[in-house]
Amino acid sequence: MTYRIRFTRGAENDLLRLFDFIVERDPTDIQTAERALDSIRSALTMLERFPFSCRKASPGSPFLRELIIPFATEGYVALFEIEDARTVTVLAVRHQREDDYH
Repeated sequence: MTYRIRFTRGAENDLLRLFDFIVERDPTDIQTAERALDSIRSALTMLERFPFSCRKASPGSPFLRELIIPFATEGYVALFEIEDARTVTVLAVRHQREDDYH
């Protein structure tokens, strides 16, 4: 079974914000920002086949999960929901050192 991955507008904005953060910190390092986004997108493709292999984000909901995405010495966390037998929705993407999703 293959799941379709979709993004909420908030998750799309998170990707832009994460890219901008890296570039603002060092405007000469656009390559690192591009590599970070590539790593996130590449990791998210795993959800097409194995979304239930990720850790549960909430004990009350088996369908709300988190994907840990390594990058350099740190990484990112993607919050997603398994909507149905065909759809996974990425709700938010954060750097691991950021505050919670709420």
